[in-house]
Amino acid sequence: MPEGHSVHRIARQFTANYAGRVVAASSPQGRFAEGAAEIDGREMVETFAVGKHMFSRFDGGIWLRVHLGIYGAWDFSGQVSTTLGQTGEYSRRRPGVTIEDSRGETSLSSIGAPRRTRLKMAEAEREQELSQWPPEPVGAVRLRLLTSETCADLRGPTACELMTGDEVAARIEKLGPDPLVDRGAKAEARFLERARGKRTPIGIVLMDQQIVSGIGNVYRAEMLYRAGINPHTPTSQLTDEQLRELWRDWTKLLKIGVEVGQMMTIDGLRGKAKAAALENREDRHWVYGRAGEPCRVCGTPIALGEMQARKLYWCPGCQL
Repeated sequence: MPEGHSVHRIARQFTANYAGRVVAASSPQGRFAEGAAEIDGREMVETFAVGKHMFSRFDGGIWLRVHLGIYGAWDFSGQVSTTLGQTGEYSRRRPGVTIEDSRGETSLSSIGAPRRTRLKMAEAEREQELSQWPPEPVGAVRLRLLTSETCADLRGPTACELMTGDEVAARIEKLGPDPLVDRGAKAEARFLERARGKRTPIGIVLMDQQIVSGIGNVYRAEMLYRAGINPHTPTSQLTDEQLRELWRDWTKLLKIGVEVGQMMTIDGLRGKAKAAALENREDRHWVYGRAGEPCRVCGTPIALGEMQARKLYWCPGCQL
């Protein structure tokens, strides 16, 4: 499932390429035909993300909410421009050079999952663009948003619906704080208030989108390793300072993820180590995806378990 950094990147691409433009909307698949007809011909005013939800406002006070879930993806074609990847520890690069990893995670043309299917579809669209505009829809496209220069196709989302402004506000109120939306001491205090005292394991609490927005399976494993906290620890046993440090680390990692387009969770990589991390997921994480391999710090084999039907990775030596 795409985590918070991916959804913020998608929202920024819509801001760069759609905001202030009249959008032609359609539902090639037919499952969102009425909704597409409602926003067809309207100007997209703004788009932003909160956690794993993306909200787009169109003129007339109509809002579009999209949640990609496990299988959703946005595929972009035509002219796609953003200002992403220009700042941050890992994103120094030569002008005009795009760093794309072996799974296509940083591709401006496609963000979401499943990656293998997405990349095949994106390739098919690139071939079509050479001979026609807009390209023919590839696969089951729930929603197509089109301007004279840019096309965005949505496939397989968990949610794609129109909302009123009041409904959007109510939805956001239910979500936990997002460091890129809710800033400063109030956001940190809001996280503490929602997390503090829960007997639920911290590994579950961090994935609860009503407590904190945007954290998924990868960030959960990596944040808890970086904090030296066992994911099975009841949240009520953590100190306020430990919770504050988790919030601050999430703030840092989310910013890096948005800027670079990858979940970079090992700090200070340079040279060959940095290049390997940018290209391969296995080289950019402490524990995620490394079951049975030695911990990079203590050598203990990384453990693999299950928590709420999701894979759980941790180091029994470093996370006591």
